[in-house]
Amino acid sequence: MSKFHDLLARVADESVRSALKAEYEHATKHKKFGLVFEEHLPECTPLWGMKIKRGMTVARKDGDFNDVLMVRRIKDGVATCWHASANKSEDVAIEDLIPIARFGDPIYPVLTPIDAVENAPGDKLWHTLIQADNYHALQLLEYLYKGKVDCIYIDPPYNTGARDWKYNNDYVDGNDAYRHSKWLSMMQKRLRIAKKLLNPKDSVLIVTIDEKEYLHLGMLLEEMFPEARIQMVIDIINPGGTNRDNEFSRVEEFIFVVQFGDSNIARTRNNMLNSKGEEDTPAWLSFNRSNNPRKGSNGQFYPIYIDPVRKQIVEIGESMSLETTQDMFPKKEGLVSVFPLRANGEESIWRAIPETARLWVRKGYVRVNKYESRNNRWTLSYIPTGLQQIIESGQVGKVPRKADGSLDITHIPALLKDLNAKTVWYQKSHNADDYGGSVIKGIIKEHSFSFPKSLYAVHDALRFFVANKPNAIIVDFFAGSGTTLHAVNLLNAEDGGKRQCVMVTNNEVSEAEAKSLTDQGYKPGDEEWERFGIARYVTWPRTVCSIEGHDVNGNALQGSYGVEVDDYVVDEEDAVVSKATGKPTKTKIYKKTKRQMYPALAELAMSEGFRANAAFFKLDFCDKDSVSLGKQFKALLPILWMKSGAMGKCPKVTQQTPPMLVLPENEFAVLTDEASFLEFEKQVKAAADIRDVYLVTDSNSAFKEMSLHFSGKRCIQLYRDYLDNFRINKGMR
Repeated sequence: MSKFHDLLARVADESVRSALKAEYEHATKHKKFGLVFEEHLPECTPLWGMKIKRGMTVARKDGDFNDVLMVRRIKDGVATCWHASANKSEDVAIEDLIPIARFGDPIYPVLTPIDAVENAPGDKLWHTLIQADNYHALQLLEYLYKGKVDCIYIDPPYNTGARDWKYNNDYVDGNDAYRHSKWLSMMQKRLRIAKKLLNPKDSVLIVTIDEKEYLHLGMLLEEMFPEARIQMVIDIINPGGTNRDNEFSRVEEFIFVVQFGDSNIARTRNNMLNSKGEEDTPAWLSFNRSNNPRKGSNGQFYPIYIDPVRKQIVEIGESMSLETTQDMFPKKEGLVSVFPLRANGEESIWRAIPETARLWVRKGYVRVNKYESRNNRWTLSYIPTGLQQIIESGQVGKVPRKADGSLDITHIPALLKDLNAKTVWYQKSHNADDYGGSVIKGIIKEHSFSFPKSLYAVHDALRFFVANKPNAIIVDFFAGSGTTLHAVNLLNAEDGGKRQCVMVTNNEVSEAEAKSLTDQGYKPGDEEWERFGIARYVTWPRTVCSIEGHDVNGNALQGSYGVEVDDYVVDEEDAVVSKATGKPTKTKIYKKTKRQMYPALAELAMSEGFRANAAFFKLDFCDKDSVSLGKQFKALLPILWMKSGAMGKCPKVTQQTPPMLVLPENEFAVLTDEASFLEFEKQVKAAADIRDVYLVTDSNSAFKEMSLHFSGKRCIQLYRDYLDNFRINKGMR
């Protein structure tokens, strides 16, 4: 760089020198190493439900959404549009057009209620499903949950080369030269907003992907989240493998875990690598710390007096200085002094100081093991502190004692150990066919959803990060068939938690269904088209049926949420004569048994459903002027409900704009008419559950003055708070 500036200084012409300097600075901003892709591919979104007006940008419903038209005039159901790319005007029937939001255009979202399921009327907590393009839904969620989300779990399209995902209303396939750039551009825009949702002090982003994009995704995550801790897990989801010509058979998918702040991974009693679990742990280990010489004893060298006939510890001696020899310690009649010795006779140390050793002997945690004639020494065993805690917690039941006073236990069951999960997961319950596809088929008999996630694969991924967060907010903006909400309900049923799930999915139909519907004369937006979309045909029916415990035909769901696997446990230790030495040796004998992978769910029948509530909305759009004039209050009410935590059933109003609403069950209140302030203040103060107060006023001073009356509550100025948030060019932030 210094050499360049030296050369630049030799340029006499000031304008040339400035131009060269500017070009150099621009060029050096380009990446020399890392992920390079076309970041500015256009992305247009149809604004379903928004009325077409003069001046709007629109596209044909059955055309390319990038091929935009500008509405110049509307008359008798026909729009006269300027087609810039063709440089001409066109007349198009209004019913054939759809308003378009180009990337970067400000949008003003509202939520239109579609349906709700209430299976826990006494519970204030509600989950939500939003039917929408997830980019605009994320803009709304940023307004609602900025910095509040504990966990985002997404399963984005895998970009396999099959025509299974869309960009700008066109299916992307393997022949598209910009396939990877489109995918990365799509992901980058959404992750940029998703990052703002997460609590920077303690949260996690979980993204699943296959081998087609995992390298690109990994680099994108490293680039976008430099402050996070990122790790990748391999999950075996299809042990049978995929059939591919001249390729290895794929059995896995990849899970990226992006942790922020103090996010912790919960320890588990299943290492996740083996469905059968780990082997039981021997309860007794050597009490002699033979790797530590006596010179570093710290008081851990002393005699332990035993009765050699009964093989029982009688007394614990006192430790003495390093200069003290074994023969200088007191002798006890009829007892043997046992010291910590290595096999070669060198002195080492015991595992504990005398005071602790005495306590452990009283509790039965230290015992005489055996006499080794070859080394002329007695050996002692003890139960390590971690296993002592498991025993004292009562998890292994009441443990009897032997005649020598020690506990009569040989092994600690593997299921009682807390472990760090491994980075390769091989769990029977993660099989996508058995615990993904079969779950959906049990609910929606006539529909086949492509590549559904195993319910337990999502459950386990979430559990590692929200097990200790019973009130976590969990977001999935690639909701697909709705596995995430199902898994959250499963977690709550397991431990009584109140975790809340927000899901977003579009309402796309499959390519085959789109062709069939088109042949029948239907277009996107038509009711006949919309009812076959994923949100309405799969995601919401699954949500309702799993909560209420029946299939789409009203029949009770079959089976339970328990998952049983084969297990092998130590039955006994038996003396078996070794063929090599002819001497008896102790050998573990195992027996095959069954184990529940999710014990708390073993008795939960699917027909019982869940004590849960969920609301289903469609994301629509409105004109900002109608908002500022108070004409959209009814449509904005669900947004206020979600912003205040989605507590209680989403309220409805008959008036377009009532003068005030005080809703203790929803924990918020709204004043739309300042003339009603005194009565509003009285009712709000009488309702202890109100946390949020929305005040509709254009005057900043009036807002500040009214806010002073509601100390301790969050006061929000409408409609300014809403309009200012969405007036900003969100796409360019």
